[in-house]
Amino acid sequence: MIRVFINGFSTGMFLQLAVGPVFFLVLQITLQRTPLDGFCSVAAVTMVDYFYIFLAVAGAGKIIDKSVAVPVFRLIGVAVLLIFGIIMLVSAMSMAPESFFLQPVPDYRSSFFSAFFLTIASPMTIVFWTGLFAAKAVEHGYTKHMLMIFALSAGFATCFFLGGSVLIISIFKVSIPFPVVKILNVSVGVAVLLYGAGRAMVVSGRWKQGRLG
Repeated sequence: MIRVFINGFSTGMFLQLAVGPVFFLVLQITLQRTPLDGFCSVAAVTMVDYFYIFLAVAGAGKIIDKSVAVPVFRLIGVAVLLIFGIIMLVSAMSMAPESFFLQPVPDYRSSFFSAFFLTIASPMTIVFWTGLFAAKAVEHGYTKHMLMIFALSAGFATCFFLGGSVLIISIFKVSIPFPVVKILNVSVGVAVLLYGAGRAMVVSGRWKQGRLG
């Protein structure tokens, strides 16, 4: 069982290396607010990840993948990414030096729910987890109990990676000058917008193929 846990955790950590908009949001929250705000956002992301993992283990991914609602799910995800990207970019551009040097004001509820809604806006994640678990079950001959351990450890990697990132950022952000912080925040907003635009192009391409095919 320990080997299954390690396999799940290492797989989850490998997946975390492909940082996406959720990571950038956690980064921005930690830079602009307090370390506890950052950990609140990590808790939200972990909660949603485990929710999707539970649905994937239960087999919901197979149902969703064949559902006529899949294009709607994809469009919702793209819309949320673009909206968050715009909000993050506007917030970063309007950031003033005076506010940077003031004691950051915590907003735990906003930190939690912004990360929660951005993460849950990608319901197609269930399909991804379903495919991954099916592949691992075949590759290693996992039973359902072993697959559950694998899933729990893979999900824990999210908390470990993002929590560690928040801790590192919190330690070093006091020594980061304001211009660098502003550039980082603008870069985060641009990255999320580009990611959302990329997803929009993918969805548009699939929709055209569907119309033509």
